Amino acid sequence: MSIIKADKLTFEYIQRDEDDNVSGINVAVDNVTFNIEPGQFVAVLGHNGSGKSTLAKHMNALLKPTEGKMYVNGMDTTDNDKETDIRRTAGMVFQNPDNQIIGVVVEEDVAFGPENLGVPKKEIIKRVEESLKAVGMYEFKDYSPNKLSGGQKQRVAIAGTLAMRPKCIVLDEPTAMLDPSGRKEVIEALHKLNKEDNITIILITHFMVETIDADKIFVMDNGKIVMEGTPKEIFSQVDKLKEYSLDVPQVTQLAYELRKEGIPLPNGILRIDELVKELCRLS
Repeated sequence: MSIIKADKLTFEYIQRDEDDNVSGINVAVDNVTFNIEPGQFVAVLGHNGSGKSTLAKHMNALLKPTEGKMYVNGMDTTDNDKETDIRRTAGMVFQNPDNQIIGVVVEEDVAFGPENLGVPKKEIIKRVEESLKAVGMYEFKDYSPNKLSGGQKQRVAIAGTLAMRPKCIVLDEPTAMLDPSGRKEVIEALHKLNKEDNITIILITHFMVETIDADKIFVMDNGKIVMEGTPKEIFSQVDKLKEYSLDVPQVTQLAYELRKEGIPLPNGILRIDELVKELCRLS
């Protein structure tokens, strides 16, 4: 069974005037169908306004489809009786960790979610420890979140979601407000959770380099999924990505420019060591 499944999903934002009359309709997600399997690391790319954040919010039942269906581990997100189970299954992490961190001390913040789920205290203590260790933040358990860097705060936010034992974590541009060091910390933590705990990761991002180790990439434009494939398949299509106002990883762009100059390099080079290996092969 798919952990996340969209079936002809459409979502419309209704615009109203000052008299509460409908003045316009914006189709943010347009007839989207896809499957995400348990244990996958999936990245969703798209320029601002492409619909990727709106799509993400459907995976946690924060938004309900205007038409079509979204299923989370087989549960229909329009079923209000399943809402709590859906949010236990698919946890959300947002762009600004300050909007999710409410505890005075790190371990208190991580404990907040399972406490609200009625988890016994002994189990909460265990979950807090395991979750903080999973993201490399256990040594900061007694710190005030105000003393942490942006990357550390975001890892605490991920730990708070992890403590609720989700099967899937949906992250909506979690590194957008972080410096390169903080972004690296968060992405490494996500891959560790994916590989070691088999947690499905769905990463909404506009940083291309964060997606090169994903199992699958979806590219969105005007509410539709316009490209789908592995990182190598997606980033082999540099010109097509540019049509959707998207860049490629720097090393991929360099290989693309060298290829235009007549150097016979393969498509879809994603890492520096790949490029070096190919150039050495030609020398």
